[in-house]
Amino acid sequence: MKGIGFFEKYLTIWVLLCIAAGIGIGSFFGEKMGYLSSLEIAHVNIPVAILIWLMIYPMMVQVDFSSLKEVGRNSRGLGLTVVVNWLIKPFTMAFFAWIFFDHLYSAWLTPEQADEYIAGAILLGAAPCTAMVFVWSYLSNGDPNYTLVQVSVNDLILLVAFVPIVQFLLGITDFQVPYDVLITSVVVFVVIPLIAGYLTNRFIIRQKGEDWLKERFLPKLKPLSIVALLTTLVLLFAFQGEQIIAQPQHILLIAIPLTLQTYLIFFVSWFAGKYLKLTYRVCAPAAMIGASNFFELAVAVAIALFGLSSGAALATVVGVLIEVPVMLSLVQLAKRWKY
Repeated sequence: MKGIGFFEKYLTIWVLLCIAAGIGIGSFFGEKMGYLSSLEIAHVNIPVAILIWLMIYPMMVQVDFSSLKEVGRNSRGLGLTVVVNWLIKPFTMAFFAWIFFDHLYSAWLTPEQADEYIAGAILLGAAPCTAMVFVWSYLSNGDPNYTLVQVSVNDLILLVAFVPIVQFLLGITDFQVPYDVLITSVVVFVVIPLIAGYLTNRFIIRQKGEDWLKERFLPKLKPLSIVALLTTLVLLFAFQGEQIIAQPQHILLIAIPLTLQTYLIFFVSWFAGKYLKLTYRVCAPAAMIGASNFFELAVAVAIALFGLSSGAALATVVGVLIEVPVMLSLVQLAKRWKY
């Protein structure tokens, strides 16, 4: 398939393999896994923090904030991206989660399970995509310059909007979320890798040039990010294994509202873009960034707030599970509707 790497293409398969490996490891080591969960500083699990940082840093190196000078060229497209990502998506995700987990699934879930799955969905909804959108944009023949600008703008908004939106929506679910834990999570998993990535980007371009960055450095970083992601998933499922074995249907129950939300946001963005008379090459990536998720951040914050064995962490991992097949279907739909 055009432009998508072997790992990304089969991400769902890797997640399923991680489920199996994690459950096996959790069953074999049993209580010894508890030691890993106890390695925390300021509510942040150290092993998971290292792994998530290794996932996020490579994608932050790709962000070029010098592209922000091009903001005025696609103001309508960027306006659509901002409105959908920050004023629509988090709230429709919370609504879908509330309808499904609190009401439609009430016969199969305990109130505690429903609350944790809602929390995980909220974290996904408040974290729009930053890295994989480059892939979705390329596959749908989107404008790469616009995609770079929208990702840069989105990352800056993420720094200030993620914490208050999550705090507000989780507060509605009666979760008492310590504000300092959310702030710590954003600093550890967004601010630090974003600054490190930006400085790396500027240093390498000055020393070696942009072509060397894209053709030599970033490809070498990619395996590190992949290994970190897979290791994190194995670790998560090692803690979730007992729950999954007892209630495997919960993965399907979580996947349904997450999938419906993804399609809803794509359709809202797509038809709004057409109404605004955006070109196809701007409209396609604008629809993709809202539909996709920054699942690495959602997973990290879910672990920091609720723990490795929580339902919230499981819900965010299901977001990883459905990401590629759902987004590939939307890429094909966009190309079929190309205008």
